[in-house]
Amino acid sequence: MLYQIYPRSFADSNGDGVGDLNGIRGRLDYLEELGVDGLWLTPTFPSPNRDWGYDVSDYYDVHPELGTLDDLDALVGEAGERGIRVVLDLVPAHSSDAHEWFIDSRSSRESPKRSWYIWRDDANEQESVFGGRAWTYHERTGQYYHHRFLAQQPDLNWLNPAVRDAFDDILSFWFDRGIAGFRIDVVHELVKEPPDQANLPEIHDVLRRWRLLAGMYDPERILLGETWVMELEQLAAFYGSGSDELHMAFNFPFAFAGLHADALSDIVAGSERLLPGDAWPVWTLSNHDIARFPTRLCDGDDAKVRCALLILLALRGTPVLYYGDELGMQQSEIPADRVLDVHDRDGARTPMPWGDVEWHDPWLPAETATPSVREQEGDPTSVLSFARELSALRRVHDALVTAPYTRLDSPPGLWAWQRGEGTVVAVNLSDEEAPLDFPGRVLLSTAGRAEPGSLGAWEGVILG
Repeated sequence: MLYQIYPRSFADSNGDGVGDLNGIRGRLDYLEELGVDGLWLTPTFPSPNRDWGYDVSDYYDVHPELGTLDDLDALVGEAGERGIRVVLDLVPAHSSDAHEWFIDSRSSRESPKRSWYIWRDDANEQESVFGGRAWTYHERTGQYYHHRFLAQQPDLNWLNPAVRDAFDDILSFWFDRGIAGFRIDVVHELVKEPPDQANLPEIHDVLRRWRLLAGMYDPERILLGETWVMELEQLAAFYGSGSDELHMAFNFPFAFAGLHADALSDIVAGSERLLPGDAWPVWTLSNHDIARFPTRLCDGDDAKVRCALLILLALRGTPVLYYGDELGMQQSEIPADRVLDVHDRDGARTPMPWGDVEWHDPWLPAETATPSVREQEGDPTSVLSFARELSALRRVHDALVTAPYTRLDSPPGLWAWQRGEGTVVAVNLSDEEAPLDFPGRVLLSTAGRAEPGSLGAWEGVILG
């Protein structure tokens, strides 16, 4: 299980209201008990924070508010002692305009770094993701530069071999420090040829190159792509031919399908059919860019949250929990005078409610609707207690990790599948009772049942 942490909001070790790497170190026991195998940290690099770390000004260091390189090394070491690996968030499609590469690039048309970015004499009316034109005019050199996101996030030119070489060095630097791999930001738009070409075949050349580099260090190193595509055929292409590109690619059709049995089961079946034979799926329902699933999909209903968690951890593949998912953590409403994010995503990034220590003047307002970790740890019926029980079962029941997925016939509203020979998962994603006609004893139930029988509304079980 991979666990995504937004470091500024996870745990604050020094009381400045901003979470940090030492705060994460202090919560490793919690993560170990939850059954986490790997941590994905959203960007820890130095950044002006125009896009909160996704505008990198130095790929070789740590943002001072989050800690130091020594702090990151200590986190990697102490997590490793618990069998937890650390994955960094790599942002290769663009840098910050404060990065020394871009400062050099914009200094003159003759700069050696000029071709590291995308410059044109003329520009079209293409819109950026965050609004406004995707081209900004630079008065001093008389050309436009391209930026898919903010003007302060100029796009790197991945058709330039020097850029590819530079990132080989960056990956190697972090692999040498014991980093287990990278979640790669907007990998589907890595290579561009404006004005109107993106998602070019050269993306796959870069990914094959990185896959070879990662494999030179350790077959266990991983490349996890933010592949924001909504067609499963496109998604499968990022695994390459014979799985020679990404190790895993986020399945956004799944994340946005809603808690609907037919839609989810069709997406999983399609993914299983289209992915290369030895490819490994990855499933998630929340992240730092989209509203938290307990609010977006479950309307704050804990029964639905448990069903969603059961689905994530019982499918073939790697489940990814966003920090607080295991609590049923809700999306926050941020007062207008506290909004920080340019794209209104603060509500999914609020401080983790620990309960044993209060956040002092946190950088974002704390979400108060979700019972804290301390409250839930003392309640055997809480979402956290269920998440821990589910994760523990997954760790000792090999079929839930390694066995193939086979969809089973089931009535409307009920999604059922088999893992291996004798393990069945059934989830009733409806408001009506559903018959349960599968053999086996109850290994786990979202409703705490001990005996098989018809499933109530929004109830799931694992039988074995």
